[in-house]
Amino acid sequence: MSAENPAITEVRLLKVNIAGTQSEIDDVTAREEPLEIRVEGRSVAVVMRTPGHDEELAAGFLVSEGVVQSPRDILEVSQCPSTGNTKGNIVDVLLGGAVVNWDSLTRHVFSASSCGLCGKTSIESVFQQFPAVKGDWAVSPSLIASLPDKLRAAQETFSKTGGLHASGIFDLEGNLIVLREDVGRHNALDKILGYALQRDLLPLDRHILLVSGRVSFEIIQKALAAGIPLVAAISAPSSLAVDFAEEAHQTLIGFLRGETMNVYTHPQRVTIQP
Repeated sequence: MSAENPAITEVRLLKVNIAGTQSEIDDVTAREEPLEIRVEGRSVAVVMRTPGHDEELAAGFLVSEGVVQSPRDILEVSQCPSTGNTKGNIVDVLLGGAVVNWDSLTRHVFSASSCGLCGKTSIESVFQQFPAVKGDWAVSPSLIASLPDKLRAAQETFSKTGGLHASGIFDLEGNLIVLREDVGRHNALDKILGYALQRDLLPLDRHILLVSGRVSFEIIQKALAAGIPLVAAISAPSSLAVDFAEEAHQTLIGFLRGETMNVYTHPQRVTIQP
């Protein structure tokens, strides 16, 4: 692990080219370690993440699971000290009166991590927790097209390792509010949600989410938990992500590259000049 950046690890590798020459060089990789999330001392999930902003990750995870909705719902988020092999990779959340359905929370988390969520039943179960977004506003295609360069310019660790996903929240003027990087795309978004929760910014109903990779069902679900009306991605959405966004009244944009983009759902939030 780098003493300056806990998100990267220094490695020694063999550089080889097709001409047959080789040399040993020093390089860095994105760090990946498990994080156990506990609520009231009870383990609810283990995620593989890049160390950093762990308290935001735990808080955002609980936002996306529908356990908490405001800063008042959490009394304390604490990182357990290193003991044995844990290396401080445990975060415990003390709730401020929020009621937890333990069976539902643990069953959902472990089923999602093992085989994923799929189908209409999954969509219906999510809407039991989170209402469809409202977001009666629109932005120009040029503003949306300007966001990837802003996201990339702020990806400090990616520029060193090339191995991290990023999520960024922008306001309706195209200003970057917060960016988080992680080896897991879901973790990067949960860190964003935790940041917003801790600063009492939820719902993010006048903001745009940009993710650096593809968009899955879970990404749209987490965006809905935060009330985000427009989700854009550099890469492709899955079919279930498109179905979910349509039902949730979210605008979903994929393949946001250069001057073009694909608008899959609710295009009224993208102002097209005649």
